[in-house]
Amino acid sequence: MARYTGPSWKKSRRYGISLTGTGKELEKRPYAPGEHGPNQRKKLSEYGLQLQEKQKLRFMYGLNERQFRRLFDQAGKMKGVHGENFMILLEARLDNLVYRLGLARTRNQARQLVNHGHITVNGQRVDIPSYRVSTGDVIGVREKSRNLDIIKEALEVNSFVPEYLTFDEEKLEGTFNRLPERSELPAEITEALIVEFYSR
Repeated sequence: MARYTGPSWKKSRRYGISLTGTGKELEKRPYAPGEHGPNQRKKLSEYGLQLQEKQKLRFMYGLNERQFRRLFDQAGKMKGVHGENFMILLEARLDNLVYRLGLARTRNQARQLVNHGHITVNGQRVDIPSYRVSTGDVIGVREKSRNLDIIKEALEVNSFVPEYLTFDEEKLEGTFNRLPERSELPAEITEALIVEFYSR
């Protein structure tokens, strides 16, 4: 199943959350897309709720179903709470951390930066967006990529870096200090529903 590349705004309105992380999608029309506008009343079944939660998280991090499922299965082999571990694995992806450091305005942009070889981990170029960053790793921008407009623009907009990361704007380097706690991850996701979905 391919990664969804259609309009993220429509998806954001359907799921009632900002999938790009900018919040702009819900400013104008904070209701689901469709001809009946804000008057649509759909009662979701239990399965529907679980599926919706899974899709919300999958679109938020921009993964295709196969990648998403593989990561979910890996999380199940770890000690601790399955759903929380899954969220932490998603968060430790290189493309996501590039976004969290403020080097890109959306995860999509961050994925492109990684794909095009602009990002380093511990000084080595890494062009795999799904690369799992370990605690203590340093994420940087390649010397010849430092003047990219996409990075400059993102840094102007973004001033918030989560506490599990430290960022040096002079060097354009960030360190993944520790694994995030659940309270630092997207609050609008109920990961227990996703565990139920895959446990059917």
